[in-house]
Amino acid sequence: MAFNTQVKLGLSFVSITAAVITLTACADRQNQASKDIKIDGSSTVYPISDAVAKEFRKTSQGKNVTIDVKFSGTTAGFRKFCAGETDISDASRPILTKEMDACVKAGVGFVELPIAFDALTIAVNPQNTWAKDITVAELKKVWEKAAQGKITNWNQIRSSYPNRPLKLYGAGKDSGTYDYFNEAIMGDKNNTRSDYTGSEDDNVLVDGIGKDPNALGYIPFAYFEANQNKLKALPIDNGKGGVYPSAQVVRTAQYQPLSRPLFIYVNSKLAQDKPELRAFVEFYLKNARNLVTTVGYIPLPDEGYRLSEIQFTRGEIGTAFEGVPEPSVTIAELLRRQVKFQTEQEASAQKSSGVQN
Repeated sequence: MAFNTQVKLGLSFVSITAAVITLTACADRQNQASKDIKIDGSSTVYPISDAVAKEFRKTSQGKNVTIDVKFSGTTAGFRKFCAGETDISDASRPILTKEMDACVKAGVGFVELPIAFDALTIAVNPQNTWAKDITVAELKKVWEKAAQGKITNWNQIRSSYPNRPLKLYGAGKDSGTYDYFNEAIMGDKNNTRSDYTGSEDDNVLVDGIGKDPNALGYIPFAYFEANQNKLKALPIDNGKGGVYPSAQVVRTAQYQPLSRPLFIYVNSKLAQDKPELRAFVEFYLKNARNLVTTVGYIPLPDEGYRLSEIQFTRGEIGTAFEGVPEPSVTIAELLRRQVKFQTEQEASAQKSSGVQN
């Protein structure tokens, strides 16, 4: 009897010890999970967030933080973000009304932070010696839905071009670049042909255009900048002559309609609850100017980052946009919207405070 009792006591001690170890391990995992930062969304914005994450990990605040940076496209990223699956959503366009509704329904408040500008680039293979520029009207002629199965040769774009097959490369449907390009060129993201090589991974498009002498495609500026040995950019003629993509023409609002702001959206509650996330976003905004340039995009003026820092510090939830596609927003217009949004947020807070008092 005594033996059995000792055995039972021994088993109980082992069980308790195992339970304590298990609970401790679970607590450690939960504690680590609370430090994890999950980022998904735009492949356009991915190089910026990835560069920031790498630099943040080198700091004392970031050395024990796991930062998971992925890309599935702006649209897919917002689906995950509004479902509460990620801390930050990278976006190459502003959030749409249906996405805001999804966030509201799930109780996910967001802070919208502009972080850079892109010059969406029309690219061809370096072996293309005939195309010197391309007009907005020609881009529409090539990419609209009515062109599917019909505009299939280069000489159908311009009669002076050779009778060579036209191979198209562009963003996949879950990409914010897909939405932006089709709204900017066709005026409707649904008015687009589908018989082209599409991908949410811009590296796939770079690789395709770089290997295909008959290629014509559109990619974010940073991916062109990093692959100039494989690609050639076509100047865009919007009625005033061809304009090559560059930081200068974006700053002077000359590269239209393919100049666009880039964003990160931060879960506002998680930013309050997770010091690591808050520290990461603060680091992001303080270092964005240099890192944006490093990866090949166009940084905002200092005023733009100052406004974003204020917005994040105050936890101002919402968007400075209308929830619908708005192509051709310039840097000056973006700053104006940021100021207007913050002014409205301050007025609303003061009104709310007055009512409570």
